Amino acid sequence: MAIVMRSKFSLIAFVVFYLVAGLMHFIQPGFYIQVIPKYLGDSSLLNQAAGIAEIAIAIAAVFKTTRTLAGYGTIAMLLVFVIPHVYFIQLGSCAGDFCIPSWVAWLRLLVIHPLLLYWAYAISKNKTKLL
Repeated sequence: MAIVMRSKFSLIAFVVFYLVAGLMHFIQPGFYIQVIPKYLGDSSLLNQAAGIAEIAIAIAAVFKTTRTLAGYGTIAMLLVFVIPHVYFIQLGSCAGDFCIPSWVAWLRLLVIHPLLLYWAYAISKNKTKLL
């Protein structure tokens, strides 16, 4: 798996994934704002900050000189994102009209989230040249 995660394809997929994820915070802000607990502060501002962070991570991952920072920044960001993932589960796995089965929300948190953490770590070690 480490070989696959250090490939050029994995790196390109990472950049595209986080670029699209970041843009979605601005395209569909209502969804994200609903899953940010009020006790964290201004949900709109936090949503924008998350979108900017994901876009910045995607850009930083393009360059070998900033890729390690992008990987570790992603890990930090994903750890913070556990809070809205848990909150989403507490909301009954619903954000407005968008609902998923609770088991899917738990799968995202307990399986997919750790895989994303591993992917970010592997990207931080990826020495592939993109540009």
